Amino acid sequence: MARSVWKGPFVDADVLRKAERARESGRKDVIRIWSRRSTILPQFVGLTFGVHNGRKFIPVFVTENMIGQKFGEYSPTRTFHGHAGDRKAKRS
Repeated sequence: MARSVWKGPFVDADVLRKAERARESGRKDVIRIWSRRSTILPQFVGLTFGVHNGRKFIPVFVTENMIGQKFGEYSPTRTFHGHAGDRKAKRS
């Protein structure tokens, strides 16, 4: 279910604060965040966020095409090792 329009996009206050600090300083450091549910806003374009996937931080460089999506979409939490049937195909 989508979030209602009158509420606006959800962004964690900590993420907004860290992004503002990075914009003011002008440094290109990776901003480490744990809030995968936060929506990407237009003021985040050009910044690099390190999105936590439960084990490590995945660097995500925000572009204009990402606006309106969630940070969690760009940091997968599960590692795909292949299908079980693929090993049999390689042997023969």
